[in-house]
Amino acid sequence: MGLIHLDDFYVPAHDPQRGIRTLSATGAETLDWNHPGSIDEEAAAAAVDTAVTSGNHQMVLVEGLFALILPKVAVRATWRVYVDTPDDVRLARKLLRKIETQHQDPRISLRNYLLTGRERHAEHVAPSRYLADLVLDGTMPTEHLLTAVEDLVGAHLSPAA
Repeated sequence: MGLIHLDDFYVPAHDPQRGIRTLSATGAETLDWNHPGSIDEEAAAAAVDTAVTSGNHQMVLVEGLFALILPKVAVRATWRVYVDTPDDVRLARKLLRKIETQHQDPRISLRNYLLTGRERHAEHVAPSRYLADLVLDGTMPTEHLLTAVEDLVGAHLSPAA
């Protein structure tokens, strides 16, 4: 299976000509990581096309907050899955990632969440739930989530298909 991470397609944070800018909790102007306009949609769509036409994958999975709402990416999807996770669980998971991988002060993440993160999720990500063929409960164990996805796409991935 091919895997495309939309996080790999954010425009360069230091490029003031591309992406959506915002003020962070520190007061510095920065790329708005919570806005779909900060993803290089053309590059993401090209990566999907390359993975699909390579002949190396039965399926190509595109994962990321904006996978269902970036038109050039979404139009390439056969199935659309939305993982619905309560606000508190999403925030806790994000804080843990920021602390563990970037050693970021959790106060900064919390302030950024309150400044724009919560609003951007409500504006851009949450509505994409209604574009999905399958909505999953993000608090369920991974095995349950995978089983539900297999039920949706499994017959199409069998060797005879």
